Amino acid sequence: MGQVPDLPIRNFEVAGQGPAPPVILVRSMHNLLNDAAQRALRYLDELDARSVAPSAEAVAGLSRFQEPLPETSMEPRDVLALLDQIGSPATVATAGSRFFGFVTGGVLPATLAANWLAAAWDQNASMVVLSPVGAALEDVVLAWLRQLFHLPAGSGGALVTGGTMANFTGIAAARHALLNGVGWDVEAQGLFGAPPITVIVGEEVHVSMLKALGLAGLGRERVVRVPADSQGRMRADKLPKLAGPTLICTQAGNVNSGAFDPVGEICARAHEAGAWVHVDGAFGLWAAAARERKHLVEGVELADSWATDCHKWLNVPHDSGIALVRDEQHLVGAIRSTAAYLVHGEQREPHHHTPEASRRARGIEVWAALRSLGRSGLEDMIERTCRHASRFAQGLRAAGYEILNNVVLNQVLVSFGDDETTRRVIAAIQQDGTCWCGGTVWHGRAVMRISVSSWATRDEDVDRSLAAMIRCARSLGVVKNNS
Repeated sequence: MGQVPDLPIRNFEVAGQGPAPPVILVRSMHNLLNDAAQRALRYLDELDARSVAPSAEAVAGLSRFQEPLPETSMEPRDVLALLDQIGSPATVATAGSRFFGFVTGGVLPATLAANWLAAAWDQNASMVVLSPVGAALEDVVLAWLRQLFHLPAGSGGALVTGGTMANFTGIAAARHALLNGVGWDVEAQGLFGAPPITVIVGEEVHVSMLKALGLAGLGRERVVRVPADSQGRMRADKLPKLAGPTLICTQAGNVNSGAFDPVGEICARAHEAGAWVHVDGAFGLWAAAARERKHLVEGVELADSWATDCHKWLNVPHDSGIALVRDEQHLVGAIRSTAAYLVHGEQREPHHHTPEASRRARGIEVWAALRSLGRSGLEDMIERTCRHASRFAQGLRAAGYEILNNVVLNQVLVSFGDDETTRRVIAAIQQDGTCWCGGTVWHGRAVMRISVSSWATRDEDVDRSLAAMIRCARSLGVVKNNS
């Protein structure tokens, strides 16, 4: 990418005030963006050769950011150089091909490029009048996602920040519908004096769901917990008797095992009693897009609301969640806001569907991902990462280590012995830097969790990472798991 010649300074005029002050002078914008692109490309080029985790020295170097608020201006290119020099070495290589911690995807090429362009557009996606393109692409991606997930065509949707806000949005719609059904306007009157809502969750409920329940005023601790089976699936046969306003929160994709609650069976019981079923499908809902995995989500389409993340398995930049609600009127009823200065047309107004008003146009990146992949590309990415997870399980089992879950999706749980030994191996793998995996607790045992979510992971990355895991374990004297 060649350098663009320096451009003359453009001295913008402020109406009636003459030349603008120096603070808003625009200096060589082309060169600045070209410099940013060069630095970003160099960072991506070096990912494969660097440690997945940053060095202690790089992290310590972040102290250079700690300074008093500057009194004077700095050239934008110098700001960018400082950010790159101090910040880039202290990043975790989640954009690379060997990060297997949490459930974190990389960034597809089309979505990264779309993110840059969208940032230049600087769109506020709250209303059609503020961003016609943002609103149009939201409509498109919501229709595509309903098709991919096999959900009702008329379902309402919201593009939010992530799984927690997607769960919160679904819960807000449920709260609206359930209380409206017993004659209570919760948006107007709040929860003071409202009829109680019984909230039912599985024993393996995700923390984001509990956080969302707390935000919605339904409480993190006043839930009824239903026992789970050995893979973390809610047991439908253990559901309590359902009566009165009831919200049942289910999971499509256990964060540790990848297992799915029997949502269809739960919906059959729930709907007989007028209960609302919400599905936390942060990553598992994407299994619906793959022919070999879609049996896992059987019955999910019968639920009343769904939540998922696009920055997990769709591999778009972070801050991209989706909430979907079967009956759009309940979503709008819970979220809608109006004011005299707001301009509303006949089209779907995005801010009537999302908790946020002003927000970035994240639908641009979701559109770029789905348009670049197509149905077949998305299916291939899902299946490929699941096959990588199976290869990890096979390789570690063959080396003598214990796999604790049925590897049905992209999650693998492995024990290297007792809890302390497993923790030591995890620390050694993270220190080694070839790959990065995190720890968790599964049925009271400390285990290592491998989450394969990145489009960039190749067979050779799995082989290289497996070798590093086994090498680290053996360096600590862990030759074979005796459990």
